[in-house]
Amino acid sequence: MDGKLRIAVLGASGYTGADLVRLALTHPRIEIAALAANAKAGQTMAQIWPHFAPYPGLPRLVKADEIDFGGIDAVFGCLPHAASAELLSTISGPRIIDLSADFRLKDAATYADWYGGAHPAPALLPEAVYGLSEFARDALPAARIAACPGCYPTAVLLALLPLMAARAISADNITVNALSGVSGAGRGLKEANLFPEVAEAVHPYGIGRHRHMPEMEQELTLRAGRPVTMSFTPHLVPMNRGELVTCIVETPHGADYLREVLADAYRAEPFVHLLPAGVAPATRMVRGSNHAVINVFADRVPGRAIVIAAIDNLVKGSSGQAIQNFNLMFGLPETMGLEQAPLFP
Repeated sequence: MDGKLRIAVLGASGYTGADLVRLALTHPRIEIAALAANAKAGQTMAQIWPHFAPYPGLPRLVKADEIDFGGIDAVFGCLPHAASAELLSTISGPRIIDLSADFRLKDAATYADWYGGAHPAPALLPEAVYGLSEFARDALPAARIAACPGCYPTAVLLALLPLMAARAISADNITVNALSGVSGAGRGLKEANLFPEVAEAVHPYGIGRHRHMPEMEQELTLRAGRPVTMSFTPHLVPMNRGELVTCIVETPHGADYLREVLADAYRAEPFVHLLPAGVAPATRMVRGSNHAVINVFADRVPGRAIVIAAIDNLVKGSSGQAIQNFNLMFGLPETMGLEQAPLFP
């Protein structure tokens, strides 16, 4: 396939939408044909995000129903859950890369239980491929809808899926503590996200019932061959972007064996890296990039190990993985447009 592929970004004024536009600008095969943000319609990206001032050729923001999708190859949905599926279900023709939660869960009843309402487009669920890129390569080329994982599930599943598939860890008693930058909570005005509320503090939230839990359990269950129920506690930390997960698992093997399993799984991966023994993952190692770093440590409690992973929640956890899935769907080199090295310090 030659030439440019025309894309539309819905929800371009939010954090994930803006980061997707940033990445798409340097992608050699992408033409940004349309940008939608209903509340900001009529404005330019530079008016909302001044760092786009050097790119005056970007389309002006419009309402989604003003876009002619007939000339679009792919639509990136960077909208809240429910609103995303409701809008995307009206679009036929382009392939869809959805960054919301609407197509991640295979069961509409599970979605209704965790998201507080009936699924807006249950008939489309069978068409969606769960787009954790490293584990979806075979399915994405033929998919019409790529359901990009949540940021927390991306980090947790990259850390645990190879271990679960190899039966190297138990399906029982998985405990995950997670830390995320404030951008993970979205750009909407919320009192809890104001600077005086988040600065110099760490806030647990979604305690005991976070919406990403069924998504992680769904994918781990597929690899375990039996139901997996996990404990997951996320925390908001005072930084803009970045995510780190600490996974405590039971294993009949030592940490060295778990490292071997991960090394085999990710040896040829361009974006997922097992760090040298003893080196702890940190968010600064991946900031601004599509990379993930992982390592395994022995727990002092016999029969347990600690698996730690770090990603940038807006890139590998969102917009970067969406571009990676786009590349796989259209038969392009998987790393195209994603070669940015991490920002450090």
